[in-house]
Amino acid sequence: MAALPQLPAPVTLGDQAYAAIREAIVTGSLRRGEKVTERGLAESLNISATPVREALRRLEQDRLVERTGPRSVRIAEFGKDELREFTMIEDVLRALAARLAAEKSTAAQRRAMAGCLDEADALRAEMRQVAPGGERERELVGEIQELMRRFHLLVDEAGGNATLIQMLRTVDAFGTAERRDSVLSQARGEHRERLDERYGQHRAIFAAIAAGDGDRAEELMRAHSHDSNVSRIAGRFLD
Repeated sequence: MAALPQLPAPVTLGDQAYAAIREAIVTGSLRRGEKVTERGLAESLNISATPVREALRRLEQDRLVERTGPRSVRIAEFGKDELREFTMIEDVLRALAARLAAEKSTAAQRRAMAGCLDEADALRAEMRQVAPGGERERELVGEIQELMRRFHLLVDEAGGNATLIQMLRTVDAFGTAERRDSVLSQARGEHRERLDERYGQHRAIFAAIAAGDGDRAEELMRAHSHDSNVSRIAGRFLD
């Protein structure tokens, strides 16, 4: 008998709850160390507690939440040494993703990457015209950060390695909100020039990917990821 195609798995309420809670953790809507309950999350999502309970079990496996009681959890937070080791892993994974993207990306994927950078350039031009420390600056930083997040996701996907994509998806959950706060602080501080330099690294990474230069793309991405993580750790443990 010939092999039959696999049917796509249905999206359950548990899957949707997992995605929604995970996104809230990634974006910082649920803060590190914050305590939440199954009932509170269920009410917020307007669903029963059962799919929330399933979602939290998965998030425990992802190390994004820690169980504090039978029906309550705390959003995970990490010490400086543990976070530093985690970011070392991230640097290696992102560098490998850039190498694979240089070797395997399609023209359509490269156009999508370029589109993200072009949109971000336009927003950065607007940010130079707004008052520092204002609400519009915060909005622009958030929009630019989301575009850069999309750029990195496109690089990851262009490598075409499912295992690596899953590992990077886990990595991405640990630092998005902190990166946003770090960038916002630098955007209105004395380190603005350094921030501009780090932002410009995306263009160099893209140029290497577009040229099919895996060695260069890997080298640039490793340096970029390291710079970003150093700033993030320094900002978090400033006190």
